[in-house]
Amino acid sequence: MPAMVSFLESPTAEQHSIFDDVQGLLVGTLLVAISVQFLQATNLFTGQIAGLSLVGAKAFDMPFGMLFFLLNLPFYAIAFARMGLMFTLKTFTAVGLLTAWSFLLPHVMTFADLHVAFAAIAAGVTAGAGLIVLFRHNATLGGVGIVAVWLQDSYGIKAGWVQLAFDVLVFALAVSFFPINAVFYSLLGAAIVNIMIATNHRRDRYIAR
Repeated sequence: MPAMVSFLESPTAEQHSIFDDVQGLLVGTLLVAISVQFLQATNLFTGQIAGLSLVGAKAFDMPFGMLFFLLNLPFYAIAFARMGLMFTLKTFTAVGLLTAWSFLLPHVMTFADLHVAFAAIAAGVTAGAGLIVLFRHNATLGGVGIVAVWLQDSYGIKAGWVQLAFDVLVFALAVSFFPINAVFYSLLGAAIVNIMIATNHRRDRYIAR
């Protein structure tokens, strides 16, 4: 089966250079890593594989970065088969960068006083912006993002809604490990992420390459 081309790629759009992609992957993953710091500082979580990793990190007392990297491994086969080698390499790089940022940021970024509502909103905005940057450089953070982009490219199902469906499962699992108020604020942040993606990552509105 020929590799599928992301809807971000258009014959009328100027192709990203290597420098463009490098800075895009660095900026996108940094924004998402900052989002994770907001969440962990206020004992919140999010959806997708990152959210599942946060829940698992709390449940099994494991580092977020390690669990996030491991949970993404099975999805690379789907990425390669459906989205092609370049998409897979960029996604693998993005996952590796986020893992590295997650170990680095706690040493250089702390919060003395952080309101949980602001943390939820800020986490949603930074994660949403970071994911949009990655999508526009033909990459994701693995996991559900791979399946979501594939379904959007193939069948027109919006990536944001696919990820929201998976988020429902993550939140149902998280109820066993987080207090109800944390679930509420986490849901607020996750909703912001998916609304940003659904309204900004569209073939009929934005084309970049």
